[in-house]
Formats: sequence, structure tokens, C-alpha cells
Amino acid sequence: MSRLNRTDRPYDIVLFGATGFVGTLTAEYLAAHAPEGLRWAIAGRSREKLERLRERLPGAGPGVLRADVSDPASLRGLAEHARVVATTVGPYVTYGEELVAACADTGADYLDLTGEPEFVDLMYVRHDARARETGARLVHACGFDSVPHDLGVYFTVRRLPEGVPLTVDGFVTVDAAFSGGTFASALGQFARPRQVRAAARDRGRHEPRLVGRRASAPTGAPRFAPEVGAWALPLPTIDPQIVRRSAKALERYGPDFRYRHYAAVRHLPVAVGGAAAVGALVAAAQLPPARRWLSGRLRPGQGPDEARRARSWFSVRFVGEGGGRRVCTEVAGGDPGYDETAKMFAESALSLALDDLPPTAGQVTTAVAMGDALIERLSAAGIRFRVAASR
Repeated sequence: MSRLNRTDRPYDIVLFGATGFVGTLTAEYLAAHAPEGLRWAIAGRSREKLERLRERLPGAGPGVLRADVSDPASLRGLAEHARVVATTVGPYVTYGEELVAACADTGADYLDLTGEPEFVDLMYVRHDARARETGARLVHACGFDSVPHDLGVYFTVRRLPEGVPLTVDGFVTVDAAFSGGTFASALGQFARPRQVRAAARDRGRHEPRLVGRRASAPTGAPRFAPEVGAWALPLPTIDPQIVRRSAKALERYGPDFRYRHYAAVRHLPVAVGGAAAVGALVAAAQLPPARRWLSGRLRPGQGPDEARRARSWFSVRFVGEGGGRRVCTEVAGGDPGYDETAKMFAESALSLALDDLPPTAGQVTTAVAMGDALIERLSAAGIRFRVAASR
């Protein structure tokens, strides 16, 4: 790995898609919490909207860069101006690749908020090798997908014995609303099951196989989980895949690691109703007329208001076992999809730009790229990492 010289780039962080719903929250967080001397900029398609956003931000305000997903040259310029590029522009499978390619080619670190497995797999196949050559770190899923789950498992594993088989189960509880952008990404992935499977198979052909170790993330069966006192329903999200990739990359996860990912629901009728609703949404996404109708219910750029976000919260509880030891941990915070996602996203960008991190390159997870440094940042910012019980 040879990292390109990036110290003379004008910006430490460029936030692309800054005028969108989550982009604006992230810009506000950076303006309020970035250390003195951080060189950062906001970027997007409309200079007028960017200027209006800058005027609302406290302090001297960030720089302004114009870039458009339909103009690859503008994205290349964005990457050449930044040490770290953080993008909120999705659905990523539709709009994301040109920026990933530009960052991989110029050696700029890249972060996004994707929860789209197809996109992550395609980017690995197409751009991981080049990123390794230039030293770029390509870090996907830096919001609620999948920071609490990836770092929560990492936090749990580090409290279990080394060198032994380990199992971790994660149980997610959320009270929150979601935005049009999140809904559009989920609907797009539900509508593309064949493409999702094809991208995963292609990645499997390119990815090096583990030698002497195993890491798996099987889909668990629905069950009552007495360890958390709730019904556990397998969650069809990207999070288990991200956790598995961290486990494959880090020997600290042991010689044989297994992770299962669940929603925790206390009442059986609610669990049954939730599973039926997800099934109905997946089925409707296969039909173009139904998909178009659903897309019109909540458009990208729309999201819950401040009052609703203030009432929102999340908790992810982990039960880890191995070597005769059992530990229960929790990662918890406020509104998961927006306020806390903006916090996770901004702190991830700050960590890549400012922290003394392990030497990594290519497509890497938050646990692999930032690990303890990002946990420390998020803890200081109010997201709770704690050990609930151990024996």
C-alpha cells in the first residue's frame, strides 16, 4: 500500500449532499463540533442552496463546492480537493459509483450512509483494488446502518477471551420515524433481489478466503429470547454483513466467529404484525405500479420534524459468549435515523481526518478503520457504550 500525498489538499473534509435532510443535520453538527482549524466544505448541485445553508451555520462557515452526480469531472475535482469525502447522496446504487471511483483513484478517503448491500458489493469488486494502491479508505454504512452494530460487536468481542470461538447476538429496539431518502433506498433494494444476489456472488469470487479461521452471520430463526425478554425477529439489513467483514479482517474475533442480528419486540402480536408489514412491502416493491405509488408517499428530502426526532431513541443489546464467559453490552442513543446518524457520520469523517488510526486501505468497515478511536468519539458525543452484565 502506498498512500498518495494528500497533505496539501485544500480541505480536510468535504460533505457532499449537504443541503439534503441528513446532509443539513450533518453540516450543522460539524459547524457546532468541529475543532478549530478544521478545513471543511459543503458540496452539492445548487450553489444557491449551499450558500443559503452556509449563511445559517454558526462561525466562519465552510467552503462551498459545486458538484453533480451526472458530471464525473466535478466529482473528480471534489475528491482532489479533499482528504475525506463524506456523501449523503443516495440511493447509492443509482448515484454513488462515480464518487467512489474518484476517491479510489485520487486517494481520498470516502464515507457514506448506504444500507444497500448490492452497492457495497459492487464497489468492492470494482474499486477496492485501486483504493488499496492509492491508500484510499472506502468506508460504507457510517450511520445507524451500521455503526452501532459494527462497533457494538467490536466492543463486545474485546470483553471476551482471545483465541477461542465466539458468538454474539444483537437485539435492536427502535422508536423513530424515517425519511424519504431512507425509504427510497430500502424500496430500491427490495425491488432488486436478483441484482443483490448477483452482486454478492461476484464479490465472493473476488474476495480472498479466510485461512484457518471462520466468520459467519447466518439468518437466525424467529424465537423468544429470554436473555432480553423479547421476541427476536431476524432483521433483513446490511448490518450482519458489515459485522462479518469486520470479523474476517480482525483476528481478535477469534478462530470461529458467529453473529446473528434481530429486532427485539416485547409483544407477540406486534412482532407478527411487523413481520407481515415488511413482507407486504417487499412484495409490493416487485410491482412497478405499486412501487411508484409507494415512492410518492414519502419523497427523498422529507423527514421527521425536530419534535418527533426529540422523542426518538434506539437501543442495541448484545449477548456475547466464548471461552466460558458471557457478557451483555448495550449501545444506545437518541433519534437513530437522523440526529444520531448525523453525529455518527460527522464523527466518522472527523476520525478519518484527524485521528491516529491503524494503517488500512481499500474497502474497510468502521470497526477496522476506526475502532476504538470512533467509540471514544461517539461516547464523548453522548452515544452510550456500556457493559450491562458479565459472568
